[in-house]
Amino acid sequence: MAVTRERFEQGLTYDQFKAQMTRNQERFEENERQLQPDPADLAAFNALPRPVHVLVLAEDWCGDVIDNLPILGRIAAESGKLDLRIFLRDQNLDLMDQYLNQGQYRSIPVFVFFDDAFQELGVFTERPPSVTERRAAKRSELYAQHPEFGSPETPISQLPEEVRLRVTEATAALRADSKRDDTQDVVHTLREIVERVPA
Repeated sequence: MAVTRERFEQGLTYDQFKAQMTRNQERFEENERQLQPDPADLAAFNALPRPVHVLVLAEDWCGDVIDNLPILGRIAAESGKLDLRIFLRDQNLDLMDQYLNQGQYRSIPVFVFFDDAFQELGVFTERPPSVTERRAAKRSELYAQHPEFGSPETPISQLPEEVRLRVTEATAALRADSKRDDTQDVVHTLREIVERVPA
């Protein structure tokens, strides 16, 4: 089922999404404040011949949403060329199920770029592969350094409380260490999508 202008316009604006958040609002806003877009990256968005519509699927409990949606929001605000509408994933499965990760996972965030006729221009899902690979490598190193954490394959919810807290803290520190590289990879991926937009 194609996304229509009418369906797109039913979404929340970026500010409306932020206003309805019940979790992670401080982290979201801190990520938004910390972003300093490179002028060359911003130029790719400023160069768009006309605004592009971006449908976003998100939830405020998702770490990748908290990391990546503020990047898109800042670029939209600074370029004036991205018209964002945000849909809560769990209330809009009709949209979500059109953009399943690997055809089976309801991964978020999803950013779908459309031209003015609502022809799809590109899709960003969850995070760039480079970020996933970097996190996996750091996670393997972490578990190798801390055998008391057990196997990295064990779901965190199955760990004893004390170990779960230590793993959570250590993982958050690793993410903070690679934040700049991760953000740059997200910006470059979004830039690649808009650079394919016909003049």
